[in-house]
Amino acid sequence: MATRALILVEGDPTGTGLLYIQAAQRLGLHPVTLSADPAQYEYLAAEKYEAIRVDTDNLDALIRECSRLGATYDVAGITSSLEAFYATIGKLCQYFDLPGPNPTSIERCCEKFSQRQLLAEAGVPIPAYRLAANAADVQSSAAEIGLPVILKPAVGAGSCGVRLCRNADEVAEHTTYLLGGKHIWRSSPRILVEEFAEGPQYNLEVMGNEAIGIAAADYGPPHFVCRGHIYPAPLTDDECKRIADVSLSCLRALGLGWGPANIELRWTERGPVVIEVNPRLAGSPVPQLVQLAYGIDIVTEHIKLVIGDEWDLRKRRSHTAAARYLIPDCDGTLDWISGDSRAAAISGVAEVKFFVESEAPIVRKGDYRDRIGHLLAASPTRARTEATLQLAVDLIDWSITPFPTLGEQEPVPGPNPLSASAPPGKR
Repeated sequence: MATRALILVEGDPTGTGLLYIQAAQRLGLHPVTLSADPAQYEYLAAEKYEAIRVDTDNLDALIRECSRLGATYDVAGITSSLEAFYATIGKLCQYFDLPGPNPTSIERCCEKFSQRQLLAEAGVPIPAYRLAANAADVQSSAAEIGLPVILKPAVGAGSCGVRLCRNADEVAEHTTYLLGGKHIWRSSPRILVEEFAEGPQYNLEVMGNEAIGIAAADYGPPHFVCRGHIYPAPLTDDECKRIADVSLSCLRALGLGWGPANIELRWTERGPVVIEVNPRLAGSPVPQLVQLAYGIDIVTEHIKLVIGDEWDLRKRRSHTAAARYLIPDCDGTLDWISGDSRAAAISGVAEVKFFVESEAPIVRKGDYRDRIGHLLAASPTRARTEATLQLAVDLIDWSITPFPTLGEQEPVPGPNPLSASAPPGKR
């Protein structure tokens, strides 16, 4: 009898790709990763997981490789942890008659302007928006909406290329960045100009049409690099219901409702306003936080759906789980980073992870890639979780020597900005 396999298209160096591999193995599946460059995922080589080099931007090449694998394995399902390949996953699943997302719905959702149009037509509360193809369009759109505005690529994820612009000079500066060759576009350059929806941010995880949990997310402008998450968000039952209702209306408007989705909202003067709908699981460590808070392994439950098994989203506990992300405050060379073992030894700390090592160059990009590590903590109460997390964060220390400019500079210590940052929550 052939071994049942799960095919994963690309992975995720931040950790979600490894979660999928480990969950697949727990379900008795053999994970096979297809990637244009398997070497970019260190965990593949470290654990000797099967990986095959293939052009993952070429649907025909993926079909050929999956067909070849089907001669050796019983291919139970095909999926990915990355949004950029999720429409391709839908097409592959249709071709091989496997459970999967609707590729047309995914493509419309991933194109932010199309997403905005569909949400607006359905009456979902969203920020005012315009689509711009050049600098003149951006300038006129910003004037129509009124400053401050958000500029973001019409296609993208992880806050890449997203910036709050408070005045005309910042609008011009970021437009030049996006259109001047520094930003890497996966599609033709088009910029979404949006009203800045002010208020605390909340992220909702959904599987199918079932809301799993709402997190308070701490995003610091102007680049919206996430500094922390906490589950559950400090909301009333009525506020939770309003967020869930708006979120499920998004799924209906976008033709989603199969598999996972991550919906970002801000609570403004007019209530919950949808910032973005992502038709996939949120990246690491959100799956870990959901498991710590509710006892639900959403990666495993997603794979069950992918292979046609019955899933189980019942909550097994009600804890508070939180993450704090380590964000450097300057560019330069990382001299050292320490404190992980002491922080990890604190009762209630679930994980302390550094993504960089000494002597690594630190070049901030204003997106998810700026994180140099994270700390996770959980307990039965919010107060205890926040106190535990702060105690652990205070033990983390690092030093960065800024890149040379006009003269020699002293190393810059790392923990002060982090320790001073407030835990994420409703403000």
